[in-house]
Amino acid sequence: MMGTPVRLQKYLAQCGVASRRKAEELIASGRVSVDGAIVTDMGVKIDPSHQRVAFDGTLLKQRQHKKYYLLNKPKGYVTTVSDPQGRPIVTGLITDSSVRLFPVGRLDIDTHGALILTNDGELAQKIQHPSHEVKKTYEALVEGRPDNRKLRDLANGIDLEGRRTSPAQLVVVEARPHTTLIRVIIHEGRKRQVRKMFEAIGHRVIDLKRTSYGGLQLGKLPKGGYRRLTPEDLKIIFKKIPLQTKK
Repeated sequence: MMGTPVRLQKYLAQCGVASRRKAEELIASGRVSVDGAIVTDMGVKIDPSHQRVAFDGTLLKQRQHKKYYLLNKPKGYVTTVSDPQGRPIVTGLITDSSVRLFPVGRLDIDTHGALILTNDGELAQKIQHPSHEVKKTYEALVEGRPDNRKLRDLANGIDLEGRRTSPAQLVVVEARPHTTLIRVIIHEGRKRQVRKMFEAIGHRVIDLKRTSYGGLQLGKLPKGGYRRLTPEDLKIIFKKIPLQTKK
């Protein structure tokens, strides 16, 4: 897939080589090449996603500001950057970003709530690494009323698909006539883990919402709504992870 063409002097400026005006002088002096060929024409446009631009023989790479968003993912969206089945993707909900974003971790298509999107691959890897134990909070509406013994089993860890789950925190928020709303805090990221945990004790999840990620609360953010994360937000989420990022 082709990217958006930009003038060569603009690309040099975006890479931090020089101002646009100075970049024109560098091009005219024969110091810039595109795909190995020297270019001196000011009107040349290039596609940074497919063409290689070098200055004095050194390959250039466009600077990319790190961006972080908190999204209230609606049901029906998949947490991928593309979908062969044509289903709506979460990145399509972010309308004010000029950089390519991707979701950190996953939320099932039928689960809604807090999801982080970013273009910072290194930090996203750290967030998801089990050693950092970044906590995620869910509210699960389940069928019936799980008794204290069953909830205690989930809290201590159960065997799930041949592997024991890590300890979890569970609090009954509201007991209704035929359902129970339970707050669940885990740090693991197994596929459909919360749903499978309750299925294992005989209580199907009717609705599942992630209300916070690493202490960052979804709050009153509407479904499908999002906001840019601030440096203060990042400190809350990644307090166990050394930050070496530039905004």
